[in-house]
Amino acid sequence: MAARKASDVFVECLEAEGVKHVFGIPGEETLDLNESLADSSVQFVPVRHEQGGAYMADVYGRLTGRAGVCLGTLGPGATNLVTAVADAYLDRAPLVALTGQGDLERMHKESHQYIDVIDVMKPITKWNARLSDPAIIPEVVRKAFKVAESEKPGSTHIELPEDVMAMDVDAAPLPRRKPVQPEPAARELLRAADIIRGALNPVALAGNGAVRAEAAPALREFVRATGIPVAETFMGKGLLDPQDSQALGSVGLQSGDYRMAGFDEADVVIAIGYDLVEHSPKYWNPQGDKTIICIDSLPAEIDDHFVPEVELVGDIYHVLSRLSEECRHVPHSGGSARLRELVLGRFQAAKHDDQFPMQPPRALWEIRHALSRDDILISDVGLHKLWIGRMFPAYEPNTVMIANGLAGMGFAVPAAIATKLVHPNRKVVAVNGDGGFLMNCQELETAKRLRTPFVSVIWENRQYGSIVWKQDKKFGRHFGVDFTNPDFVKLAESFGLPAWRCEAVSDFGERLKQALALDEPSLIVLPIDYSLDVAISEELGQETVAT
Repeated sequence: MAARKASDVFVECLEAEGVKHVFGIPGEETLDLNESLADSSVQFVPVRHEQGGAYMADVYGRLTGRAGVCLGTLGPGATNLVTAVADAYLDRAPLVALTGQGDLERMHKESHQYIDVIDVMKPITKWNARLSDPAIIPEVVRKAFKVAESEKPGSTHIELPEDVMAMDVDAAPLPRRKPVQPEPAARELLRAADIIRGALNPVALAGNGAVRAEAAPALREFVRATGIPVAETFMGKGLLDPQDSQALGSVGLQSGDYRMAGFDEADVVIAIGYDLVEHSPKYWNPQGDKTIICIDSLPAEIDDHFVPEVELVGDIYHVLSRLSEECRHVPHSGGSARLRELVLGRFQAAKHDDQFPMQPPRALWEIRHALSRDDILISDVGLHKLWIGRMFPAYEPNTVMIANGLAGMGFAVPAAIATKLVHPNRKVVAVNGDGGFLMNCQELETAKRLRTPFVSVIWENRQYGSIVWKQDKKFGRHFGVDFTNPDFVKLAESFGLPAWRCEAVSDFGERLKQALALDEPSLIVLPIDYSLDVAISEELGQETVAT
């Protein structure tokens, strides 16, 4: 094969990895890369801030299982990527970040816009490398994607020095291979089955790993076969139908969640794709006395409240299918429906709440009523995230998108753009607080340009609501949390988007239905009343999760 420009070979490697989009902002140090992208099958999506582009890549990877790709130039372009790259790292979303860099010859000394981006990215990526020689491009690209997509997935990073990308090289992409999953030993699986069959009050806790493994069908069959009830983490919502009699609800907001779901009485806890980054096991195993069976893609993290008796490491879907056969027709009576009944009862009662400004349960009831089972709700980070995690019913996995690892504000708008690129035929609603919305609202221009029709709903209360809630509980007052807002309707209209402000309870459902029927992005401002405590019941105890 004849020698070609290194940037051309790099883009050929992206094409070999199946990359469809690169989200980012071009820079002087990425001129060759962008020129090569222009003549490729990869769509370059210019964004309005690198963080927005990285969030798009983050969610694209989370929804597809294939690494999303984002691009920033050197210095500030690279540092602007950091928050969303870290989000992908902690939320286990495959992402490959690309950053430009100055020539190799100036990296040893002080130089304009030069910082050591490799060191910056090291703690928030699974692996990162500098392309110091064009000959290593195929190996570096293949490794970046393999590492990003292997369990547990996350972010990787490649630095692209300007002079290297302009060099000539004779190279070709390496073949793509799907990561291989291990299988647990038969004796370990039989040992786990013996523990489950002998359990008196077993419960299961399912998390993000089960969603990534597309294991919902196997989990639902496991529940039917064994009668063992399942609680879900926020990122595990939708693994079980909330109407299923064995669904215990979403846990992790308050200290009493696990007690009301029956964990106190449980002798055996089956952790299925459970990730400690979402919620500490000390809240459901405070005495460290539960017998734990861990089903996951990698060996369990070390924690003195999470010491599994048996670890079944491998394909979660396959492991659950094998356990269903081994444990079928063994009656179990673990778990408690008290948490689920309390939350669903409050949710159903909310449809009769005519208070305005609207309270969160009524707002969520209207959204659920407007969406089908497969449509998608995206939550930004703030007090509304706690309400959504606690109360919004999800019928299928990945239909409620919550950032619950790093949990950075400004997630929802770019996440909605990526979601519509992956699922163009599904309706998408992005719920934002008025604090987080302004952190990435510039991407409304990107949404308008791409014609990705989703509805941004802003819950407006002119405060950082989750901090108000926590300050009031701890100190009896709040401070440093109040602000004013622009006219969000006029702001949206300045981007060329239709927008409305709700003035009565009846407005929201009508406007939402109207907005969801459009073929362009839109915005609804909903004044919200947070006086109703998200705790909803003193019985549930103190909050145990950060927003």
